[in-house]
Amino acid sequence: MRTRGWKMAITAVALATTAAACGGGDSGGVSNGDASSESGGSASNASAGDLLIWTGTGPQGEAIQQIAEGFGEENGVNVEVELIPGTDLQANFITASQGNNAPDVVFGAHDWIGNLVQNGSIDPIQLPATVKDDLQPKAVEAMTYNGQVYGMPFTFNNLVLYRNTALAPDAPATVEDMVAAGKALQADGKVAEVVAWPVGQTGNPYFIQPLYTAGGGYLFGTGTDGGLDKADVGVAKPEAVASYQKIGALGEKGENVLKRSISTDNHTALFTEGKSAYMVSGPWDLPTVDKAGIEYQISAIPGFAGGAPATPFITVDGTYVASKGKNKTLAQEFVTNYWSRSDIQTSYQEKAQVVPASQGVLEAIRGSQPRVAQSVDIGAANGQIMPSFPFMAGVFDSLGKAEAAVVSGADPAATIAGAATAIQDVAGG
Repeated sequence: MRTRGWKMAITAVALATTAAACGGGDSGGVSNGDASSESGGSASNASAGDLLIWTGTGPQGEAIQQIAEGFGEENGVNVEVELIPGTDLQANFITASQGNNAPDVVFGAHDWIGNLVQNGSIDPIQLPATVKDDLQPKAVEAMTYNGQVYGMPFTFNNLVLYRNTALAPDAPATVEDMVAAGKALQADGKVAEVVAWPVGQTGNPYFIQPLYTAGGGYLFGTGTDGGLDKADVGVAKPEAVASYQKIGALGEKGENVLKRSISTDNHTALFTEGKSAYMVSGPWDLPTVDKAGIEYQISAIPGFAGGAPATPFITVDGTYVASKGKNKTLAQEFVTNYWSRSDIQTSYQEKAQVVPASQGVLEAIRGSQPRVAQSVDIGAANGQIMPSFPFMAGVFDSLGKAEAAVVSGADPAATIAGAATAIQDVAGG
Protein backbone atom coordinates (compact mmCIF):
# COMPACT_ATOMS: atom_id res chain seq x y z
CA MET A 1 0.00 0.00 0.00
CA ARG A 2 1.16 3.53 -0.75
CA THR A 3 0.46 6.13 1.88
CA ARG A 4 -1.61 8.96 0.41
CA GLY A 5 -0.87 12.07 2.45
CA TRP A 6 -1.39 15.58 1.05
CA LYS A 7 -3.22 14.09 -1.92
CA MET A 8 -3.92 15.77 -5.23
CA ALA A 9 -5.06 13.36 -7.92
CA ILE A 10 -4.73 14.26 -11.56
CA THR A 11 -6.90 12.19 -13.88
CA ALA A 12 -5.40 11.80 -17.31
CA VAL A 13 -7.28 12.20 -20.57
CA ALA A 14 -7.44 8.82 -22.26
CA LEU A 15 -5.34 9.65 -25.28
CA ALA A 16 -3.05 6.87 -26.41
CA THR A 17 -0.17 9.07 -27.49
CA THR A 18 3.46 8.16 -27.51
CA ALA A 19 6.09 9.33 -25.02
CA ALA A 20 6.84 13.03 -25.04
CA ALA A 21 9.68 14.21 -27.22
CA CYS A 22 12.88 15.39 -25.66
CA GLY A 23 13.09 19.08 -25.18
CA GLY A 24 15.98 22.96 -17.58
CA GLY A 25 14.59 27.18 -1.63
CA ASP A 26 13.54 25.95 3.11
CA SER A 27 13.99 26.35 -0.76
CA GLY A 28 13.58 26.58 -4.48
CA GLY A 29 11.17 24.68 -6.79
CA VAL A 30 9.77 22.46 -4.10
CA SER A 31 8.48 24.58 -1.35
CA ASN A 32 8.47 28.04 0.06
CA GLY A 33 4.73 28.43 0.26
CA ASP A 34 2.04 27.53 2.73
CA ALA A 35 -0.59 26.19 0.35
CA SER A 36 -2.41 23.27 1.88
CA SER A 37 -3.51 20.13 0.12
CA GLU A 38 -6.07 17.50 0.76
CA SER A 39 -5.48 14.94 3.41
CA GLY A 40 -5.71 11.36 2.30
CA GLY A 41 -5.72 7.90 3.70
CA SER A 42 -4.27 5.10 1.64
CA ALA A 43 -4.73 3.50 -1.74
CA SER A 44 -3.55 0.38 -3.49
CA ASN A 45 -0.32 0.15 -5.43
CA ALA A 46 -0.19 2.02 -8.71
CA SER A 47 -0.79 0.06 -11.89
CA ALA A 48 1.70 -0.04 -14.75
CA GLY A 49 0.11 3.14 -16.12
CA ASP A 50 0.34 5.23 -12.94
CA LEU A 51 2.94 7.79 -11.91
CA LEU A 52 3.16 9.07 -8.33
CA ILE A 53 5.07 12.33 -7.78
CA TRP A 54 6.00 14.07 -4.54
CA THR A 55 6.80 17.77 -4.42
CA GLY A 56 6.57 20.67 -2.00
CA THR A 57 3.70 22.99 -1.23
CA GLY A 58 3.14 26.52 -2.44
CA PRO A 59 2.91 28.11 -5.90
CA GLN A 60 5.83 26.09 -7.25
CA GLY A 61 4.28 22.81 -6.17
CA GLU A 62 0.96 23.87 -7.65
CA ALA A 63 2.68 24.66 -10.95
CA ILE A 64 4.25 21.20 -10.95
CA GLN A 65 0.80 19.69 -10.44
CA GLN A 66 -0.61 21.53 -13.45
CA ILE A 67 2.31 20.68 -15.72
CA ALA A 68 2.43 17.03 -14.65
CA GLU A 69 -1.16 16.72 -15.80
CA GLY A 70 0.08 17.29 -19.34
CA PHE A 71 2.37 14.27 -19.08
CA GLY A 72 -0.61 12.13 -18.21
CA GLU A 73 -2.63 13.52 -21.11
CA GLU A 74 0.17 12.98 -23.61
CA ASN A 75 0.92 9.44 -22.49
CA GLY A 76 -2.51 8.15 -21.53
CA VAL A 77 -1.53 7.47 -17.92
CA ASN A 78 -2.77 8.52 -14.51
CA VAL A 79 -0.51 11.03 -12.75
CA GLU A 80 -0.91 11.77 -9.06
CA VAL A 81 0.99 14.64 -7.45
CA GLU A 82 1.16 14.87 -3.67
CA LEU A 83 2.13 18.16 -2.05
CA ILE A 84 4.22 17.73 1.08
CA PRO A 85 5.53 20.60 3.23
CA GLY A 86 9.14 21.30 2.24
CA THR A 87 10.52 20.87 5.74
CA ASP A 88 9.13 17.32 5.77
CA LEU A 89 9.66 16.25 2.18
CA GLN A 90 13.22 14.90 2.26
CA ALA A 91 12.80 12.98 5.52
CA ASN A 92 9.40 11.61 4.46
CA PHE A 93 10.82 10.49 1.13
CA ILE A 94 13.69 8.59 2.74
CA THR A 95 11.33 6.97 5.23
CA ALA A 96 8.92 6.00 2.46
CA SER A 97 11.78 4.55 0.42
CA GLN A 98 12.95 2.44 3.32
CA GLY A 99 9.39 1.24 3.88
CA ASN A 100 8.78 0.38 0.22
CA ASN A 101 6.17 3.16 -0.06
CA ALA A 102 8.16 5.57 -2.20
CA PRO A 103 6.70 7.69 -4.98
CA ASP A 104 8.06 7.26 -8.49
CA VAL A 105 9.42 10.81 -8.78
CA VAL A 106 10.43 13.37 -6.19
CA PHE A 107 11.28 17.06 -6.59
CA GLY A 108 13.88 18.54 -4.24
CA ALA A 109 16.96 20.66 -3.70
CA HIS A 110 20.32 19.58 -5.10
CA ASP A 111 21.97 19.53 -1.68
CA TRP A 112 19.76 16.58 -0.74
CA ILE A 113 21.54 14.38 -3.27
CA GLY A 114 24.36 13.13 -1.05
CA ASN A 115 21.90 12.07 1.65
CA LEU A 116 19.50 10.50 -0.86
CA VAL A 117 22.29 8.54 -2.57
CA GLN A 118 23.70 7.41 0.76
CA ASN A 119 20.25 6.09 1.68
CA GLY A 120 19.76 4.40 -1.70
CA SER A 121 16.71 6.51 -2.48
CA ILE A 122 17.37 7.85 -6.00
CA ASP A 123 18.78 6.47 -9.26
CA PRO A 124 21.23 8.11 -11.69
CA ILE A 125 19.77 9.43 -14.92
CA GLN A 126 21.11 10.01 -18.42
CA LEU A 127 20.37 13.53 -19.63
CA PRO A 128 20.29 13.81 -23.44
CA ALA A 129 23.18 15.81 -24.86
CA THR A 130 20.84 18.47 -26.21
CA VAL A 131 19.41 18.96 -22.73
CA LYS A 132 22.83 19.25 -21.10
CA ASP A 133 23.90 21.80 -23.70
CA ASP A 134 20.89 23.96 -22.84
CA LEU A 135 21.43 23.93 -19.08
CA GLN A 136 23.60 26.24 -17.04
CA PRO A 137 26.84 24.25 -16.57
CA LYS A 138 26.79 24.87 -12.83
CA ALA A 139 23.25 23.49 -12.66
CA VAL A 140 24.45 20.22 -14.17
CA GLU A 141 27.38 20.30 -11.74
CA ALA A 142 24.92 20.62 -8.87
CA MET A 143 23.09 17.49 -10.02
CA THR A 144 26.34 15.50 -10.30
CA TYR A 145 27.50 13.37 -7.38
CA ASN A 146 30.42 10.92 -7.46
CA GLY A 147 30.62 11.38 -11.21
CA GLN A 148 26.97 10.57 -11.96
CA VAL A 149 24.04 12.85 -12.77
CA TYR A 150 21.11 12.24 -10.44
CA GLY A 151 18.53 14.85 -11.34
CA MET A 152 17.11 17.10 -14.01
CA PRO A 153 17.84 20.66 -12.80
CA PHE A 154 15.25 23.36 -13.40
CA THR A 155 15.97 26.33 -11.11
CA PHE A 156 19.12 28.33 -10.41
CA ASN A 157 19.34 30.55 -7.32
CA ASN A 158 22.02 32.64 -5.65
CA LEU A 159 22.19 35.68 -3.41
CA VAL A 160 22.43 39.20 -4.82
CA LEU A 161 22.39 42.72 -3.40
CA TYR A 162 19.09 44.59 -3.67
CA ARG A 163 19.40 48.38 -3.64
CA ASN A 164 16.70 51.03 -3.17
CA THR A 165 17.82 53.44 -5.89
CA ALA A 166 15.90 56.37 -4.41
CA LEU A 167 18.12 56.07 -1.32
CA ALA A 168 21.27 54.57 -2.84
CA PRO A 169 21.56 55.44 -6.54
CA ASP A 170 24.90 53.71 -7.13
CA ALA A 171 25.90 50.10 -6.56
CA PRO A 172 28.61 49.91 -3.88
CA ALA A 173 32.01 48.74 -5.07
CA THR A 174 32.99 47.34 -1.67
CA VAL A 175 31.47 46.30 1.63
CA GLU A 176 33.06 49.39 3.15
CA ASP A 177 31.32 51.62 0.60
CA MET A 178 27.97 50.02 1.35
CA VAL A 179 28.42 50.38 5.12
CA ALA A 180 29.47 54.03 4.79
CA ALA A 181 26.48 54.87 2.59
CA GLY A 182 24.08 52.98 4.84
CA LYS A 183 25.42 54.64 7.98
CA ALA A 184 25.08 58.09 6.38
CA LEU A 185 21.43 57.35 5.58
CA GLN A 186 20.95 56.04 9.11
CA ALA A 187 22.48 59.19 10.61
CA ASP A 188 20.10 61.31 8.51
CA GLY A 189 17.13 59.34 9.82
CA LYS A 190 16.27 57.94 6.39
CA VAL A 191 16.74 54.27 7.30
CA ALA A 192 16.70 52.20 10.46
CA GLU A 193 19.24 49.58 9.36
CA VAL A 194 22.43 49.82 7.33
CA VAL A 195 21.67 46.61 5.43
CA ALA A 196 19.02 43.90 5.75
CA TRP A 197 21.44 40.98 5.91
CA PRO A 198 19.94 37.90 7.65
CA VAL A 199 21.79 36.41 10.60
CA GLY A 200 19.15 35.24 13.09
CA GLN A 201 19.65 33.87 16.58
CA THR A 202 21.36 30.68 15.37
CA GLY A 203 23.20 32.13 12.36
CA ASN A 204 22.68 31.50 8.68
CA PRO A 205 25.65 29.99 6.78
CA TYR A 206 23.91 30.37 3.43
CA PHE A 207 23.63 34.13 3.84
CA ILE A 208 27.06 34.60 5.46
CA GLN A 209 28.89 32.69 2.69
CA PRO A 210 29.49 35.78 0.48
CA LEU A 211 31.08 37.68 3.39
CA TYR A 212 33.07 34.66 4.49
CA THR A 213 34.56 34.14 1.03
CA ALA A 214 35.09 37.87 0.53
CA GLY A 215 37.17 37.81 3.70
CA GLY A 216 39.37 35.09 2.18
CA GLY A 217 37.80 32.00 3.74
CA TYR A 218 36.64 28.81 2.06
CA LEU A 219 34.53 25.89 3.23
CA PHE A 220 36.05 22.89 1.44
CA GLY A 221 39.03 22.77 -0.89
CA THR A 222 39.08 21.31 -4.38
CA GLY A 223 40.28 17.75 -4.93
CA THR A 224 42.34 16.37 -7.79
CA ASP A 225 39.12 15.36 -9.59
CA GLY A 226 37.87 18.94 -9.59
CA GLY A 227 35.22 18.22 -6.95
CA LEU A 228 35.12 19.35 -3.36
CA ASP A 229 37.56 17.65 -0.98
CA LYS A 230 35.87 16.95 2.33
CA ALA A 231 39.27 16.33 3.93
CA ASP A 232 40.32 19.93 3.21
CA VAL A 233 38.23 21.90 5.71
CA GLY A 234 38.89 25.57 5.09
CA VAL A 235 37.28 26.58 8.37
CA ALA A 236 40.34 25.15 10.10
CA LYS A 237 42.69 27.46 8.21
CA PRO A 238 44.09 30.92 9.15
CA GLU A 239 42.06 32.45 6.31
CA ALA A 240 38.86 31.51 8.16
CA VAL A 241 40.03 33.33 11.29
CA ALA A 242 40.85 36.45 9.27
CA SER A 243 37.47 36.29 7.57
CA TYR A 244 35.56 35.90 10.81
CA GLN A 245 37.48 38.81 12.29
CA LYS A 246 36.06 40.96 9.49
CA ILE A 247 32.60 39.53 10.13
CA GLY A 248 32.93 40.23 13.84
CA ALA A 249 33.95 43.81 13.11
CA LEU A 250 30.62 44.27 11.34
CA GLY A 251 28.73 42.71 14.26
CA GLU A 252 26.90 43.98 17.29
CA LYS A 253 30.03 44.97 19.23
CA GLY A 254 31.59 46.59 16.17
CA GLU A 255 29.85 48.48 13.36
CA ASN A 256 26.48 47.04 14.44
CA VAL A 257 25.66 46.29 10.82
CA LEU A 258 25.21 42.53 11.18
CA LYS A 259 22.61 41.74 13.83
CA ARG A 260 20.97 38.59 15.16
CA SER A 261 17.68 40.53 15.24
CA ILE A 262 17.69 40.58 11.42
CA SER A 263 16.63 37.22 10.00
CA THR A 264 14.87 35.72 7.01
CA ASP A 265 11.61 36.41 8.86
CA ASN A 266 11.96 40.19 8.67
CA HIS A 267 14.71 41.20 6.26
CA THR A 268 12.45 41.50 3.21
CA ALA A 269 10.01 43.74 5.06
CA LEU A 270 12.88 45.96 6.24
CA PHE A 271 13.74 46.56 2.60
CA THR A 272 10.27 46.87 1.09
CA GLU A 273 9.17 49.25 3.86
CA GLY A 274 12.15 51.52 3.21
CA LYS A 275 13.83 50.81 6.55
CA SER A 276 17.03 49.75 4.79
CA ALA A 277 18.49 50.88 1.49
CA TYR A 278 20.20 47.51 0.96
CA MET A 279 19.12 43.89 1.25
CA VAL A 280 20.97 40.64 0.66
CA SER A 281 18.54 38.05 -0.67
CA GLY A 282 17.81 35.75 -3.58
CA PRO A 283 15.73 36.15 -6.73
CA TRP A 284 12.76 34.53 -5.00
CA ASP A 285 12.18 37.98 -3.44
CA LEU A 286 11.88 39.72 -6.82
CA PRO A 287 8.05 39.35 -7.04
CA THR A 288 7.62 40.65 -3.48
CA VAL A 289 9.84 43.67 -4.07
CA ASP A 290 8.11 44.36 -7.39
CA LYS A 291 4.74 44.43 -5.62
CA ALA A 292 6.09 46.90 -3.05
CA GLY A 293 6.41 49.45 -5.82
CA ILE A 294 9.81 50.81 -4.82
CA GLU A 295 12.55 51.81 -7.25
CA TYR A 296 15.31 49.24 -7.02
CA GLN A 297 18.11 47.42 -8.78
CA ILE A 298 20.13 44.29 -8.05
CA SER A 299 23.88 43.76 -8.34
CA ALA A 300 26.58 41.38 -7.19
CA ILE A 301 27.30 41.41 -3.46
CA PRO A 302 30.48 43.44 -3.03
CA GLY A 303 33.67 42.19 -1.41
CA PHE A 304 35.95 43.89 1.06
CA ALA A 305 38.31 46.55 -0.24
CA GLY A 306 41.42 44.86 -1.67
CA GLY A 307 40.07 41.41 -0.88
CA ALA A 308 38.65 38.39 -2.66
CA PRO A 309 35.32 38.40 -4.52
CA ALA A 310 32.14 37.62 -2.61
CA THR A 311 31.11 34.12 -3.67
CA PRO A 312 27.50 33.19 -2.89
CA PHE A 313 26.25 29.63 -2.86
CA ILE A 314 24.27 28.44 -5.86
CA THR A 315 21.26 26.27 -5.10
CA VAL A 316 19.43 24.25 -7.73
CA ASP A 317 16.15 22.36 -7.66
CA GLY A 318 15.90 19.07 -9.50
CA THR A 319 13.53 16.21 -10.16
CA TYR A 320 14.69 12.67 -9.34
CA VAL A 321 13.80 9.07 -10.12
CA ALA A 322 13.06 7.15 -6.93
CA SER A 323 15.03 3.93 -6.55
CA LYS A 324 12.12 2.22 -4.81
CA GLY A 325 9.37 3.59 -7.05
CA LYS A 326 6.81 1.21 -8.54
CA ASN A 327 7.12 2.54 -12.10
CA LYS A 328 10.74 3.48 -12.76
CA THR A 329 10.45 3.31 -16.55
CA LEU A 330 7.68 5.91 -16.57
CA ALA A 331 9.59 7.93 -13.98
CA GLN A 332 12.69 8.02 -16.19
CA GLU A 333 10.54 9.17 -19.12
CA PHE A 334 9.01 11.96 -17.05
CA VAL A 335 12.31 13.19 -15.59
CA THR A 336 14.59 12.98 -18.64
CA ASN A 337 12.28 13.42 -21.62
CA TYR A 338 9.31 15.44 -20.36
CA TRP A 339 10.47 17.74 -17.59
CA SER A 340 13.56 18.64 -19.64
CA ARG A 341 11.57 19.96 -22.62
CA SER A 342 11.92 23.66 -23.36
CA ASP A 343 8.16 24.20 -23.59
CA ILE A 344 7.70 22.55 -20.19
CA GLN A 345 10.45 24.63 -18.61
CA THR A 346 8.97 27.78 -20.15
CA SER A 347 5.55 26.92 -18.78
CA TYR A 348 6.96 26.23 -15.32
CA GLN A 349 8.86 29.53 -15.27
CA GLU A 350 5.71 31.42 -16.23
CA LYS A 351 3.52 29.69 -13.65
CA ALA A 352 5.96 29.62 -10.73
CA GLN A 353 7.95 32.80 -11.47
CA VAL A 354 11.28 31.11 -10.77
CA VAL A 355 14.80 31.54 -12.08
CA PRO A 356 15.30 28.92 -14.81
CA ALA A 357 18.31 26.63 -15.15
CA SER A 358 17.62 26.45 -18.89
CA GLN A 359 19.75 28.89 -20.85
CA GLY A 360 17.20 28.92 -23.66
CA VAL A 361 14.35 29.88 -21.34
CA LEU A 362 16.55 32.50 -19.70
CA GLU A 363 17.38 34.15 -23.02
CA ALA A 364 13.70 34.16 -23.97
CA ILE A 365 12.80 36.16 -20.84
CA ARG A 366 15.91 38.33 -20.66
CA GLY A 367 14.11 41.30 -22.19
CA SER A 368 10.90 41.00 -20.17
CA GLN A 369 12.49 39.87 -16.87
CA PRO A 370 15.94 41.50 -16.88
CA ARG A 371 16.52 41.14 -13.13
CA VAL A 372 15.96 37.38 -13.30
CA ALA A 373 18.56 37.17 -16.05
CA GLN A 374 20.91 39.45 -14.12
CA SER A 375 20.65 37.21 -11.06
CA VAL A 376 21.69 34.16 -13.10
CA ASP A 377 24.54 36.09 -14.69
CA ILE A 378 25.83 37.02 -11.22
CA GLY A 379 25.64 33.44 -9.99
CA ALA A 380 27.21 31.98 -13.12
CA ALA A 381 30.12 34.43 -12.81
CA ASN A 382 30.72 34.45 -9.06
CA GLY A 383 28.76 31.62 -7.45
CA GLN A 384 29.81 28.25 -6.04
CA ILE A 385 27.57 25.19 -5.88
CA MET A 386 26.45 24.52 -2.32
CA PRO A 387 28.04 21.25 -1.14
CA SER A 388 25.76 18.21 -1.11
CA PHE A 389 27.74 15.91 1.19
CA PRO A 390 25.42 13.79 3.38
CA PHE A 391 26.87 15.40 6.52
CA MET A 392 26.18 19.03 5.54
CA ALA A 393 23.44 19.49 8.13
CA GLY A 394 26.09 19.10 10.84
CA VAL A 395 28.44 21.47 9.01
CA PHE A 396 25.83 24.22 8.71
CA ASP A 397 24.73 23.76 12.30
CA SER A 398 28.29 24.39 13.52
CA LEU A 399 28.88 27.28 11.11
CA GLY A 400 25.59 28.94 12.00
CA LYS A 401 26.28 28.84 15.71
CA ALA A 402 29.78 30.19 15.14
CA GLU A 403 28.47 33.04 13.00
CA ALA A 404 25.82 34.05 15.52
CA ALA A 405 28.39 33.96 18.34
CA VAL A 406 30.91 36.08 16.43
CA VAL A 407 28.24 38.58 15.42
CA SER A 408 27.24 38.86 19.08
CA GLY A 409 30.84 39.67 20.06
CA ALA A 410 32.54 36.32 20.74
CA ASP A 411 36.23 35.92 19.92
CA PRO A 412 36.49 34.99 16.22
CA ALA A 413 39.63 32.83 16.50
CA ALA A 414 38.40 30.64 19.35
CA THR A 415 34.88 30.40 17.97
CA ILE A 416 35.86 29.36 14.47
CA ALA A 417 38.43 26.89 15.84
CA GLY A 418 35.63 25.17 17.75
CA ALA A 419 33.45 25.08 14.64
CA ALA A 420 36.34 23.64 12.60
CA THR A 421 36.80 20.77 15.06
CA ALA A 422 33.08 19.95 14.94
CA ILE A 423 33.05 20.09 11.13
CA GLN A 424 36.09 17.84 10.84
CA ASP A 425 34.39 15.37 13.13
CA VAL A 426 31.19 15.14 11.06
CA ALA A 427 33.15 15.12 7.78
CA GLY A 428 35.27 12.27 9.00
CA GLY A 429 38.47 14.26 8.56
